[in-house]
Amino acid sequence: MGRAGILTNSTMVCAPLMARSVEQMVVDMQSAEAQGADAVEVRLDCIDSFQPSQDLETIIRNKPLPVIIVYRPRWEGGQYEGDEHTRLEALRLAHELGADYIDVELKVASDLVREVKSKHQTGGKVIVSSYLSGATPSKEDLRHLAASMQATKADIIKVVSNANDITELERIFHLLSHSEVPAVAYSLGERGLISQLLCPKFGGAFVYGAMEGNSIPGLPTLDSLREAYKVENINSDTKVFGLVSKPVSHSKGPILHNPAFRHANFNGIYVPMFVDDLKEFFEVYTSLDFAGYSVGFPYKEAVVQFCDEVHPLAKSIGAVNTIIRKPGDGKLIGYNTDCEGSIASIEDALKDQRYINGESLNSPLAGKQFVVVGAGGAGRAIAVGAKSRGASVIIFDIDLERAKSLAQVVSGEAHHFDSLAHFQPEKGAILANATPIGMHPSTDRIPVAEATLGNYQLVFDAVYTPRKTRLLEDADAAGAITVSGVEMFLKQAIGQFNLFTGREAPKEFMREIVLAKF
Repeated sequence: MGRAGILTNSTMVCAPLMARSVEQMVVDMQSAEAQGADAVEVRLDCIDSFQPSQDLETIIRNKPLPVIIVYRPRWEGGQYEGDEHTRLEALRLAHELGADYIDVELKVASDLVREVKSKHQTGGKVIVSSYLSGATPSKEDLRHLAASMQATKADIIKVVSNANDITELERIFHLLSHSEVPAVAYSLGERGLISQLLCPKFGGAFVYGAMEGNSIPGLPTLDSLREAYKVENINSDTKVFGLVSKPVSHSKGPILHNPAFRHANFNGIYVPMFVDDLKEFFEVYTSLDFAGYSVGFPYKEAVVQFCDEVHPLAKSIGAVNTIIRKPGDGKLIGYNTDCEGSIASIEDALKDQRYINGESLNSPLAGKQFVVVGAGGAGRAIAVGAKSRGASVIIFDIDLERAKSLAQVVSGEAHHFDSLAHFQPEKGAILANATPIGMHPSTDRIPVAEATLGNYQLVFDAVYTPRKTRLLEDADAAGAITVSGVEMFLKQAIGQFNLFTGREAPKEFMREIVLAKF
């Protein structure tokens, strides 16, 4: 099925439609096609005062795309509460009128599938579905479920779970890749997002995407599927990279790394991974297909213990933001690209930096007071980088012991975060915020006293959503040079690309994306 060319996989992009009227369903089908859908799923149970004969004819006559007709009962998570005979008659009618697919629940599938197939040897296909409550079952239980669904003579089987943890999705991927008939399998909610994005890699029949203005938890948008992820290009050989973080919804990594992969003709996909338990995550996702990770808040320090090897710079920092899985033996190697990314961004803004291989050589930071707010993973990288350039580092953190630990590494001072409100920096000092303060949606906070901003020559904020934080706005008004976290994000992402692919990053291409979309 095509959008400008032949797809490299057979997965169809499907938009679920839940309009309250038939007229709006017809409008939404047209919109879904315009936004990149290959098919639409029409939820009859959402239509007010649904009239089967009249309304189904209208829907099917006006469909611009293949249509899946769903009439979900309350007992399977839908909205229909009426007579079961009437509901099944509507599905039979949809099949007779030429629906491309009808979706039937496993509980009632056997007789209905046999009946419609005996009446119509050709025509629409039947999807047999099962919506699971609670945690995703074991691989063995899913195998038995798939076998019972296949026994109904379904053309396609569909399993939907509600994952409590991202590790459950590995069972979903296993089901997809081992199914003997075309299959749809995914999990709902933010932790289930990659079950949609990676569906084409594991052979899924449909990947679901929400239309613009119709956000659905756990579903990517049609636009992101087509533009950021370009799911039509994903195949079984695609290498998986992702951001391991909690939360992940703020990440702009996918809209940078995925186009960069394509620009370099590298078969990879970069996805957000909402991870609750690092140990369990790395124990479950051991396949070489999961080839590398970015590591975000709050895991940059904790993840070090799960690396088989750690690069010397990352070891000295005590934090890892990039992990590569070695193709040969699968060992995890930890790196840190935050350090050079942040310090280079600051030095670029101060101009005239001169350094070779990370060693201080007339760095504009040499001899300056460098105030770091936050002693977590990002803060550690910035502090170690500042120290390497000859700066005098002062660290503030809500955990004084953590601040002291970092201060010892960089031969600096440590103070509790609460004292920052009264701290008077030297004239011409550097300030670096390495906390989430100011990140969307809590954008109205700044970590320091506004009255002190005029003393800083430069203010850097590792937060990049929004691009111009309240801290940077206030610092700019006070006359300081300001550096957005976007600059650090770009530079560390270039370092990650080099590690992920083993190739030189397309720096200018990546910068153009950042300027256009961040």
